[in-house]
Amino acid sequence: MKAIRYIASLLLLAAALIAPQAQAQVLRDADYNAIGRINGNGNVRTSDYHSLGSFENDGRVLNAAGNEVARIKRMEIFAPDGTTRLGFITSDGTVRDGESNVLGQVSLNDGRVTDAEHNTLGFARGIRVDWIACYFFFNLFK
Repeated sequence: MKAIRYIASLLLLAAALIAPQAQAQVLRDADYNAIGRINGNGNVRTSDYHSLGSFENDGRVLNAAGNEVARIKRMEIFAPDGTTRLGFITSDGTVRDGESNVLGQVSLNDGRVTDAEHNTLGFARGIRVDWIACYFFFNLFK
């Protein structure tokens, strides 16, 4: 059973890494209004194109001032120190905090983002699941 979960996690990671990102993908709120964009280079912007930060190739997450606010390693989100785990994403898109409490879910089918009570927070189709978690659940760009 562990082998199946491991393989499923690897497949989710691979899918997240090769998600279509050549163009900016729109982040939407629960009413389907555009609230931001993430482009293929990992730049995060508001809907009116003000920079909020970026996802770097080495896993660093930077805010608008260029300060590191987190690190992503294999579907896990860490504090800038690289050792304190803020949360992680399971193979089915469930987002958990550092203590394994469920924060919500990212639908792998339609990009719907829901909280732990299944209320819709927004939509983020075609964006890496770990990036979606950083934006909606860990508030790294607020």
